[in-house]
Amino acid sequence: MELALEIARILLPLVIVCGIAIFVVVRMKHKYKKGTLGKKESTGAQNILDSLIPLGMLFGCIVGMILSTLFPIPLLSTLSLSAGIGLLLGYLGYEIYSKKVGKYG
Repeated sequence: MELALEIARILLPLVIVCGIAIFVVVRMKHKYKKGTLGKKESTGAQNILDSLIPLGMLFGCIVGMILSTLFPIPLLSTLSLSAGIGLLLGYLGYEIYSKKVGKYG
């Protein structure tokens, strides 16, 4: 029984992150086929829009490393989960920023 719990503890972050990654990739593929990817008029705004997802993953990894040093959580589990959550938050930021219209949009 202890072995099964250990295996589940190892595989659960991987399953969660894979689910998030598949969701984001399928949504972006659907938006690409539909032709509704975010477009901005200025080059700077387009660069920000294009880099939101990778920046979300980067900030997620940074938060994961900080959490791993503060709490007794394994670094590998924390990094994988935080990168997946950062991917999801970066995608949500992409969705919000791509629909934003204004001075910088």
